[in-house]
Amino acid sequence: MNQLLLIRSLFVLHFIWFGLLALDAQTVHGVVTNEEDYILPGAQVYFPGTGIAGFADSMGGYRLPWQEGQDVPRLLIARQVGYAPDTLLIDGPGYVHIRLQTDANLETITVRDRREAQFVDDINPVRTEVVSALELQKGACCDLAGCFNTNATVQKNVTNVITQAQELRILGLSGVYNQVLVDGFPVVQGLTYTYGIGDVPGSWIENIYISKGANSVLQGYESISGQINVELREPQPGEEGRHPDVFLQAYANSFGESQINGIFEQSGDEWANALFIHTTQPAQRIDRDEDGFLDLPLVTRYSLADRFVLGNTQSIGLSVRAGFRLLGVERTGGQTGYYPDEHAGDDVVYGQWVRYTQPELWTRTAYRWRDNQRIVLLASGILHNQRSWYGLLHYTARQETMNAALQYEWDPKPTWRLKSGISHRSHVLRETLSFEQNPLALSQGGDYTREDQVTGVYAESVSEFWDDRLTWILGARLDHHQQFGEIFTPRSLIKLDLWEGSSLRGSIGWGWRTANVFSEQIVLLAGNRDVLIDAGLKPEKAMNWGINFSQRFYLGDMVLRWGADYYQTRFSNQIFPDFLQDARTAVVANFEDPSYSRAFQTDLDLTPLSGLQIKLAYNFLDVYRVDEGERLDLPFNARHRLMGTISYATTDSRWQGDVHAHWYGAMTLPNTSGNPEPFQRPEESPDYTTLTAQLTFRSGAFNIYGGCENIFDFRQKQPILGWQDPFGPYFDTSSVWGPTRGREFYLGVRWNWK
Repeated sequence: MNQLLLIRSLFVLHFIWFGLLALDAQTVHGVVTNEEDYILPGAQVYFPGTGIAGFADSMGGYRLPWQEGQDVPRLLIARQVGYAPDTLLIDGPGYVHIRLQTDANLETITVRDRREAQFVDDINPVRTEVVSALELQKGACCDLAGCFNTNATVQKNVTNVITQAQELRILGLSGVYNQVLVDGFPVVQGLTYTYGIGDVPGSWIENIYISKGANSVLQGYESISGQINVELREPQPGEEGRHPDVFLQAYANSFGESQINGIFEQSGDEWANALFIHTTQPAQRIDRDEDGFLDLPLVTRYSLADRFVLGNTQSIGLSVRAGFRLLGVERTGGQTGYYPDEHAGDDVVYGQWVRYTQPELWTRTAYRWRDNQRIVLLASGILHNQRSWYGLLHYTARQETMNAALQYEWDPKPTWRLKSGISHRSHVLRETLSFEQNPLALSQGGDYTREDQVTGVYAESVSEFWDDRLTWILGARLDHHQQFGEIFTPRSLIKLDLWEGSSLRGSIGWGWRTANVFSEQIVLLAGNRDVLIDAGLKPEKAMNWGINFSQRFYLGDMVLRWGADYYQTRFSNQIFPDFLQDARTAVVANFEDPSYSRAFQTDLDLTPLSGLQIKLAYNFLDVYRVDEGERLDLPFNARHRLMGTISYATTDSRWQGDVHAHWYGAMTLPNTSGNPEPFQRPEESPDYTTLTAQLTFRSGAFNIYGGCENIFDFRQKQPILGWQDPFGPYFDTSSVWGPTRGREFYLGVRWNWK
């Protein structure tokens, strides 16, 4: 209690102090873009001869103090690699949009794009890895789940091999503990968590922002291990009457699965619109394991989305960003002879079938009445309807989620910025579990309803000291849950630039969330264990702290970046299925004994030659909990992991080759010693290596690419525990520690007409 009181006091004193220091300082601020209005993060902006300088942030924004009493007009210069410097005459403070023209005499612009395909944002106080569309094109990247093959921070994990339910882990913790946002809005949660990361097409993505540990409180209270913010391609206002931009992509793999994606953009002087289409068609029925089960599910997906942009967020007046998505998905897996229309719910042929529809709406509406003040309304809504069969279990669910926040943004000084607001979240989940037949006498049948009504207030300040070398973010939320009352969530992040090219960051923060038991623990639906749920489940709560250091070196034309970080997470309450009390039972209850994640990562990015990029990374994970004094390592986490990637593009960028390799050390596996011998598994998995290669050819608007994933064809054979008796008590589809699809060839083509 004393610690909490101290944190609250520091938080209040911080805002009082800077509130007293806030003066009516005026600034020159705006955004730096190219001639097509694409943002240019990292551009240098300065007043020559004054020592006043800065760099554009990750969104292209810059801000410089305006000192009265100096001669006007004053020169303002902007520079960026690959672009001609621009010099402007400034008469006074205010908004200035700087557009840099491509320097035709510089051949390094292509090199710059390749170097920044994936990078750590040196400006953001929060350590943020930026994965751009250029990086995503180094692999198949069919969906969000497959977009992290060249990233060491995020690990994809399969939670149900039959329908390919997947999650994204950070710091070795379940994906429920990191926030997955789409354009800053929480989309992957509750029912949408089970398959949501597979429903975002990779070709729609412009950038992915990845951060570990404690993050901003602006997006809510749920982020514990990190945050993944997916930025979809946003249309840009242009000339009135300009022809539409068209992007088309077609893809197919050796399993027979195919995709088609399209983006159609139209713009005017003050508005822009983009229409997105997507379809996935199912693979063939393949059973290389000869266990009678499909090696991969049959997935049919249709998705239609639209994004609309009106006005400029940096200009005085109204600006609107809005969009919708309509999603329809069907997944079928199980024994090779399973057809849902014939076998759903019977005990002759085992299968799993999932069908759902999901409409979404969101808007970000802002009004700026001064250069340094604006108010923003953020609102989103999701409706998810699902019907499914998991063997003999019939599962239907409906989720209604609405999020809204009214946020005030004030920049009184170049060295201090404040955002504060009020928010409300409504999350209603209704689930029905029933059995066509119930030979194992499982007790989890019935109706389940979960409701969260959470209203909160929040504030976050960004303060800069020592000529912008030290940046401190302090934020906090106070939320009221209709059942659990008030919960306080403080977070603090700091960044220090020690010397040129270096950044030292530290963070500490608390987070909490309420568990959606069945949708987040798909093993409870897909397996045949009896499920016992404690009626008094409390919110999951954890504290995370971390420190990281990065250094960038310039050795002639060679650029080298080295980084290392360490993060620790400690839960004060955690909810997970306990399979150890009884081999046939899963107990879901509060776990208030110590539970830890300790994660270390070091990585090296090197560009020794023009067009050549090499990346190496090492991860160490120590994830465990203490139960009655005994340490229990959590399963499916490789204690040691290595990643290496090589990318080379010719000078004219017509040809590009990419290779990446992953080595996974041994993983602790779930304890199956209580099962009969035919249904037992080893305590540890073997270590293994995967290798993927891709070749890309570019010619004008066309881009043809092809490659092979898992070249060595390593796979976990017969990953389904108890496949011999799928209606028996030891059937388990969650014991997946390695690849199950084997070697996969693919071919794709992109056409981008502007």
